[in-house]
Amino acid sequence: MSYSVLLYDHSDGVATITINRPEARNSLSPQVVEELRQAFRQADQDENVHVIVLTGSGDKAFCAGGDLGGGGGGLSYLDRYNVNQNFVGLFRDLTELRKPVVARVNGHALAGGFGLMLACDMVIARDDVNFGTPEINIGLFPYMIAATISRHIGRKRTLDLLMTGRKIGAGEALDWGLINRAVPAADLDATVNETTDLLKKKSPIIMALGRRAYYAMEDMDLPHALEYLNGMLTVNTLTEDAMEGIMAFFQKRDPEWKGK
Repeated sequence: MSYSVLLYDHSDGVATITINRPEARNSLSPQVVEELRQAFRQADQDENVHVIVLTGSGDKAFCAGGDLGGGGGGLSYLDRYNVNQNFVGLFRDLTELRKPVVARVNGHALAGGFGLMLACDMVIARDDVNFGTPEINIGLFPYMIAATISRHIGRKRTLDLLMTGRKIGAGEALDWGLINRAVPAADLDATVNETTDLLKKKSPIIMALGRRAYYAMEDMDLPHALEYLNGMLTVNTLTEDAMEGIMAFFQKRDPEWKGK
């Protein structure tokens, strides 16, 4: 599959999806959103891909959010709603993938780009980048990504970001649990590679079952979550890979996953 505003690379079990609009700070035009949905589907359906990495071109921005200069002023209200629905669909897609997604944050992650980063499973960022939701400063409010942000840091910190529009650095983002690692620029790729190496060694079927189960139970109340997870644990134990993993543990060897 070919892309106009993305770069797609697959090497050694890792699919890297790069938003390739450095001149526009890798902002999320409707075409970027549509191609991201296609690229994630492509990676998820490829049995040779075990981990997905999302990043942006250049070193200025991971993604600066919505494309404010991308036109759209002539759209009808219904068309504008449908464009926004595609953005919602992208976030839903991310929760339904079978494979882990790592954000390689090579530059600032702001507005919708901040939300997109948080929709990934893990985030590895340069220690000199900023994060935030500056939409309030131009008369907008970050409505849709508010749901994602609040699930990470709760009401008070979410409203701090949404209402003030202030930016926070990588150190504060790490303290708040918004990112997993903050590393010097020179160490970014090595840290991403270390993380993907760990992830791709896991059983693909167990990763798929566990990832989907997590996102399915995330908003359940505790009794329903426990009941659901008990059923998923039973499914997990019936897989060939679970039996192989237990045997390998007792035999003191590396497991040989079958993905079944």
